[in-house]
Amino acid sequence: MDKIKSQMVGIQSQLEMEPLDENDVREFEDETLFSPQSAVQKSHVSPQSVAFSNFKLRDLKDVVYASVKIVVFSTKLNLLMPFGPLAILIHNLTGHRGWVFFFSLLGITPLAERLGYATEQLAFFTGATVGGLLNATFGNATELIISIYALKSGMIRVVQQSLLGSILSNMLLVLGCAFLSGGLVHYNKQQVFNKATAVVSSGLLLMAVMGLLFPAVLHFTHTEVHFGKSELALSRFSSCVMLIAYASYLFFQLKSQHSDYQPLNEETGQNQDSINEDEQEAPEITKWESIIWLFVLTTWISILSEYLVDTIEGASVAWNMPLSFISVIVLPIVGNAAEHASAIMFAMKDKLDISLGVAIGSSTQISMFGIPFCVVIGWMMGREMDLNFQLFETATLFITVLVVAFLLQEGTSNYFKGLMLILCYLIVAASFFEHVDPSADDDVVGKP
Repeated sequence: MDKIKSQMVGIQSQLEMEPLDENDVREFEDETLFSPQSAVQKSHVSPQSVAFSNFKLRDLKDVVYASVKIVVFSTKLNLLMPFGPLAILIHNLTGHRGWVFFFSLLGITPLAERLGYATEQLAFFTGATVGGLLNATFGNATELIISIYALKSGMIRVVQQSLLGSILSNMLLVLGCAFLSGGLVHYNKQQVFNKATAVVSSGLLLMAVMGLLFPAVLHFTHTEVHFGKSELALSRFSSCVMLIAYASYLFFQLKSQHSDYQPLNEETGQNQDSINEDEQEAPEITKWESIIWLFVLTTWISILSEYLVDTIEGASVAWNMPLSFISVIVLPIVGNAAEHASAIMFAMKDKLDISLGVAIGSSTQISMFGIPFCVVIGWMMGREMDLNFQLFETATLFITVLVVAFLLQEGTSNYFKGLMLILCYLIVAASFFEHVDPSADDDVVGKP
């Protein structure tokens, strides 16, 4: 027995002293039962599926984290995002309409700005033509969503006045602040912009005024062929014509005359460094990320818009403010906060063509696309949404378009022009604060 034990000890010591060859090691590794490859083979799972599962568990988290970091946390406006859930919480707990309306406004502001960002990112992958259509659709999506909810609730005057207020805010306040800030920063330099683009935009705005003016004149002169029907029929026909005109404008600007509508810096070769930076811009998120964010942001804006519309009349009573003032002044200022900041930033960088594209372009979208679109949607809903914005509102828009058109006809800007536009907006705001929207009974007075 002792002899057998001594032999086994000798064999063990010999194995410890003599190293294994590489062939023995490979053979041993191939025969082991705990190798990863044998485990994969025994479970009948391919290495590709293992890699895919690792991607889903690890890389997907990184992609989501990076996307949320870029879209949500890359702007200081994200500090206002918690006000959206707070508005819903206050609505369910207290039902105070004034605070729900106020917090809903604050909650929608960053969402509207991020919606524009997601649209810009998606435009990198779609090209100029589709990108222009996306900007037309999502550029003022917040106003359109609020208007659709108001239409659904039968609040036609709120729809008309909020869209009108968005036009006035962009043309007077946003453009005025851009001219003022750009003129103060570049005090010793005359800022210029592409006059051809401004003239075409002014023409479209005057066409929109024509579409709004004729139904109002038909209403207040009592010259309708069919009382109560001709005004609505004219509004629907004019809306279809305005939508065709806006689609033609997009095609004209993006395709037919694209070279004639380049910013002046690109035509003259000035500021080449900034142009090279613009040409080297690349998307920060992927195409599918942009689409997903568009869906998420639009859904969240739709939810808050419903609370906003439901509490606007209660807020008017709680704050002791005319409903027309809230619709024309308060709603557009908050809704256009992101556009306001963008226009000022580009004007301070001496890129007035982009500032005009933000301010005047947004006004053109609302007047030639947003308002006719709401008329057509109301037609489909069975709501009698028309282009009769009443005499006071139509006259205000007409005078505003004339003032802006005269200031843009030279193709130059300075801080004094910006100050004039801001002061004009203060006059408009004071007028709507003292304005009482005529009731249905007042409209009936004097009719045959």
